[in-house]
Amino acid sequence: MELTARGFWTMVHGMGFGALYLLACSGAIVELWRRASSSESAPDQTADDAFLRTYVIAMAVLAWITVLTGAYVIYPWYRAVAPANTLDLSGFPQRLLMSSPTTTQWHSIGMEWKEHVAWLAPISITMAAVVFYKYGERGIRAHPPLRKTLMGFVLVSFVSAAIAGMFGAMLSKKAPVEGGATLHIVSDK
Repeated sequence: MELTARGFWTMVHGMGFGALYLLACSGAIVELWRRASSSESAPDQTADDAFLRTYVIAMAVLAWITVLTGAYVIYPWYRAVAPANTLDLSGFPQRLLMSSPTTTQWHSIGMEWKEHVAWLAPISITMAAVVFYKYGERGIRAHPPLRKTLMGFVLVSFVSAAIAGMFGAMLSKKAPVEGGATLHIVSDK
């Protein structure tokens, strides 16, 4: 079994950082909802509050790592320009998608989403992390509009990351980013 270096980085970006972020985000949504909707007279859980603050900050870091590896590691390989008169476009994913009317929309809709809207995930979760860090559970619980805004931004982050992940998986099926050194994972020797 073998994998190219670019294929490896694409896998780390999507299935590693991206999938882990989506799992962490779904856990944060459940936990924030549970804490925000519980009774006002709940006992003070300082250790749990500190854990959730750290968790949301770690999520923001993970979201930024995911987007930055996509933008600065994977994306340049995706946009590689094919030399003139190149017939085999398999090493040039953007050109491969744009070469056929049946796959052009994968670039113009799918990749455009990933290029632009996916940045909402780290931006919105960073905002949520800062708000939760500053106000904590008590502050969030005491201000219902702030609680709704916080949950809204966490949901925006989750949905934008989920759609970007879906498009990334579909784009990798139509035009995978390949190339670089070949990594031998399992040898038949």
